[in-house]
Amino acid sequence: MSEAHFERALAAFQRIVGTPNVCRGGAALEPYLDPFVPAANPRAFAPSAALLPADVDEVRAILRVANETRVPLWTVSTGRNFAYGGAAPRLSGSVVLDLQRLKRILAVDERLAYALVEPGVSYFDLYAHLRDGGYRLWVDPPAAGWGSVTGNTLERGFGTTPYGDHAATLCGIEVVLANGDIVRTGMGAIETGTAWQLYRHGYGPGFDALFTQSNYGVVTKLGVWLMPAPPAYLLGEVQAPDEGDLAALVDTLRPLQLDGTIRNHAAIEGVIRRAAGIAPRTRWFDGDGPMPEAAVSAMQRDLGVGRWNLHFGLYGTPEVIDAQRRVVERAFAAVPHARIVATRYLADDVAGDEPQGGADRNLVGIPTMTAFRMLDWRGGSGAHVDFSPLCPADGRDAMRQYTLVKARAAEYGFDYYGGFTAAGRHLHHIFAAIFARERRNDAERAGDLLRALMSDAHAAGYGVYRSHLLYMDFAAAQYGFNDGALLRLAETLKDALDPHGVLSPGKQGVWPAVWRHERGYT
Repeated sequence: MSEAHFERALAAFQRIVGTPNVCRGGAALEPYLDPFVPAANPRAFAPSAALLPADVDEVRAILRVANETRVPLWTVSTGRNFAYGGAAPRLSGSVVLDLQRLKRILAVDERLAYALVEPGVSYFDLYAHLRDGGYRLWVDPPAAGWGSVTGNTLERGFGTTPYGDHAATLCGIEVVLANGDIVRTGMGAIETGTAWQLYRHGYGPGFDALFTQSNYGVVTKLGVWLMPAPPAYLLGEVQAPDEGDLAALVDTLRPLQLDGTIRNHAAIEGVIRRAAGIAPRTRWFDGDGPMPEAAVSAMQRDLGVGRWNLHFGLYGTPEVIDAQRRVVERAFAAVPHARIVATRYLADDVAGDEPQGGADRNLVGIPTMTAFRMLDWRGGSGAHVDFSPLCPADGRDAMRQYTLVKARAAEYGFDYYGGFTAAGRHLHHIFAAIFARERRNDAERAGDLLRALMSDAHAAGYGVYRSHLLYMDFAAAQYGFNDGALLRLAETLKDALDPHGVLSPGKQGVWPAVWRHERGYT
């Protein structure tokens, strides 16, 4: 569009949100660039402006102007999903609709264990609210606690407590459609309803899931179920010394999760991922390319950990936990040379922001930022981009994915920094290509590696559950049954709900008709 047309649109947006809440040009737009972009151009996916509305009425007014002027918006809750693009838009030049100022915690019910929050509420915010209010409820934090509860839930993020499947804890949303209409899903459609955050289905078709990983509306309120604080908990780790032990860990864990003995999302952490949270890799290896096997083994001995380290939790009364512990220890005794370390605590042993013994805080509902320690791994100004395939909870599949990813990463000069989070029937496999962002050649290689990994995974029958902006179209194209019927369905809904194509064009590969020519499989 012409510069004059765009300036008129910006002036209209400014009248809605106020001059201080319009970011345009220079340093004001730096937070809306992808800081970890895996490409030679650090300004790839740059927006033209950003808007920060204060409430739902301002969101609706912004959508009215966007439809009138055909200016595309890119919605973010707080925009801190750095491994997948941060706050940057898929369609360069879009105006970012940043919801961080909508940050009220609207309700918390301890008896029924839920909260109702706006998009700007982070896991740190919700945790502090629960702690300060004396609520005996836990949040389930993702790896980085500064992220939005709404944003992470809608992107189907996950954590490590029994409530680790965040999309499964979603119950009832308020969403503003592209035409400005406000919808409350499920029981929230009853104006005097009492069960909005209690029963997600309501009456008739269900819509909560429609707004996860989608560009069909702007979610302005979200209900989330919280975990009642247990009277006691046990934090345990199974350390398996050999690379091939991954299969035995997965096959031993699966029945324990399916029968409810281990209820949490159990993380299986590779040794490099463990080491990167402790020190830079120069402590153990100062050469180029991936770490040699001898250096990895020496690092493992130095740290006194396993090649694979499985973190699990048990939650409940002390007597139940003690019985479950015996079951778990008997099961993992079958894994050769595995070492089990576990300690039981009472819930009151969590003092302030630190569980007893300095144990894993995420497992007891305390958000942290410790995941970002890994950015020091390769030196410089650290960055990473993630490859996130799903995997059956089967030892053979886990080993197949691991060896595939490790070999391809080594070919491109990267260490295998990764692991799996087990959720009973499936595993989330997360591999991070870590690089220094000032070394743009390394950043571009990381992007090339991701594309190769996605092709490898697809050929082997696997698919990613999230992707970076750079490969959203490529990822969507891999779900190609019946000549892409799933994507056609998504586009049919998009065109019906957003005929002018103003909401997040290209998100997850779903382009509105007016912008469909911008699709590129990279």
